[in-house]
Amino acid sequence: MSDEAKLDRMRKILSKLNDIKNTQESSIDKINHVITDLFEYPDPKLEKVMEEAHQRASDNIDMVHQAIEEYEMRINKLSMQ
Repeated sequence: MSDEAKLDRMRKILSKLNDIKNTQESSIDKINHVITDLFEYPDPKLEKVMEEAHQRASDNIDMVHQAIEEYEMRINKLSMQ
C-alpha cells in the first residue's frame, strides 16, 4: 500500500473516531437533560443510573480523544515523510 493510500485510509478512520467522540458528547448532553428533569421529578434510582451513564460516557470521550490525538500525530508523521 502506498503512503498516500495509507494516509487516505488513516484519515477516514480519524473521521470515524471524531464521529464516535461527537456521538458520546451528544449522549452526555441528553443525559444532562434527563438529570435536569429529575430535579423537578426526583427518582433516586434513575438519578443513580444517569450519573453512572454520564461518567461512562465522559470516560469514553476521554479515551477516544486521547486516541484521536495519538492517531493525528501518526498521520502527521507519515504525511511528512
